[in-house]
Formats: sequence, structure tokens, C-alpha cells
Amino acid sequence: MNLLTTILFDGITYASWLFIVALGLTLVFGVLKILNIAHGSFYAVGAYAGASLVTWLLALKFSPALSVVALVAAAVAVAAVLAPLTERGLLRMFYGRDEVLLVLVTYAMFLMLEDITKLIWGVNPYYVSDTYQAFGNIKLGQLSYVGYDVLLVGVALVCGGVTWWVLNRTRQGKIVTAVIHSPEVAASMGVNVSRIYTGAFTAGVFLAALGGALTAPMLSVQPGLSVGVIIVSFAVVIIGGLGSIEGAAIGALVVGLARAASVHIWPPAELFSVYVVMAAILVFKPQGLFQRIQARKI
Repeated sequence: MNLLTTILFDGITYASWLFIVALGLTLVFGVLKILNIAHGSFYAVGAYAGASLVTWLLALKFSPALSVVALVAAAVAVAAVLAPLTERGLLRMFYGRDEVLLVLVTYAMFLMLEDITKLIWGVNPYYVSDTYQAFGNIKLGQLSYVGYDVLLVGVALVCGGVTWWVLNRTRQGKIVTAVIHSPEVAASMGVNVSRIYTGAFTAGVFLAALGGALTAPMLSVQPGLSVGVIIVSFAVVIIGGLGSIEGAAIGALVVGLARAASVHIWPPAELFSVYVVMAAILVFKPQGLFQRIQARKI
């Protein structure tokens, strides 16, 4: 029983940060129709920026618990700088072109950001475990859970809830839906489509950077982070359905539980189990568990 509970909680914890990252990926695809391979690099930059800022603050005797605010601030800074530069300075030149070309452009961006992170932060790992340990443990019966993991689950729920509410319950969300359905018609009605694209891409980059920043206290921040994250994130959105927020949540949960079960039962199959589950789902649901964001009447 304890093993099942541990697998469940570990799976949910892993799914939480993965959902935050995949939410940004599916949002960008839903609005801009771009499979953004550079998304993993934004995650890595967020992790490096968060780790660097927290390291600096801890050296100034800043409270480790309050350094979570610095992690969020680092993600905001990454999105504010990189998102407009990437969307306006690079991607906008290729809108309306073949989708494969856009994928190649984001892949080129991925390679550039990989080298840039090494130039800025070097190749030595960063550790900010003080923040992770600052929240102590939460005991439920005979089991003990790390408080930071519980916080991460809460942040994921907030990110998903806010994104869903904005897209489904606000005027701005209706405008985004109109752009998703037909950018040309939306533009003819006076909608600034370029601004919507920039906003959606910025939100996507922020979520990727936030996922990276929040996981920085949980692991060793070092080169190679982006590769593993983008592979697993693509598995999540493929399982859930490209462009679907609900699908990203379910996909992250499926991947998280599959990975956690493998880690505790048969560690060598950690990644293999994810691909097996993905293949099994796609056999019966080629479009994923949920269809991508659908247009609705506004």
C-alpha cells in the first residue's frame, strides 16, 4: 500500500512541473500552429536564471523559503526578454510558410540557445537545494512528503486553472479563440493578430521558464536539461492531443505515473515505459486523448 501511495505522489509531483512546461507548448501550438522545439531551451534558461538568482540571494542571507518568489521573477524576466525577440525577430518572418520550415527554425533556435547557455553559465552544475529543503516535510500517517513538492502541485493547478479561465471565460480569450479559428477573419474584424501571437508565445515561454525555474531546486542544473524535457513534453502533448489544455493535464499525469511506477519497480525502463504508454494510446486514439483547441461561437 505504501508503495502505491509513493508511486502516486511521485507521479503527481513529476506530472506537475511537466504539465506547466507542456501547457506552454500546447498553448503555442494551439494559437501559432508551431511545434516549438526551442521550448526545451526556454525551460533550461529558466532553470539557469532561477538557480543563479537564488544563489545570489542566498549569499545575501535571503530566506530560502522566500526565494521561490525569485524563481518566479526569473521566469518572468526570461519570458520578457526572449519571447519578443524570438517571436518578433525570428518566427514572424516565416509565418505562412511551410510548417516543416518553422520546425527547423525552432530547432535552429534550440541549438543557438544551447550554446548561449554554455557561454553564459558554463558547463558546471548549479545546486540550490536550500530552497527545496526550506519547506520541510508534510506527514500523512506513516508517509512523509516534501513540502516543496506539494507547493509545486499547487502552482501547476493554478497555472492550469488560470489558463483555462482566460481562454474560456474572458473577452481576451474569445479573441484568442477567433484567431485560432481564422486569423484572416479575425484581422478583418479589427483584431491585432500580431499582438495575439506575441502574447501567446510570451505566455508559452513564461510557462516553460517557470517550469525550469521551479525544478531548479529539485535537481542539478547543467547542460543537457533541454533535450530530455522537450522529448518528454512532446510525449505529453501527443498523448493528450496537440493544442488541448485538458489533454496536456491528462498526458502529464499519464507520463508522470508511468515514470514513477518504472522508477520504483524497474528503473531501467524509466523512459521506455513512457514511450510504450504513448504508443499504446496512439494505437487507439491517433489524435491523442483530446482534440486540439476547438473554435467555439463567440
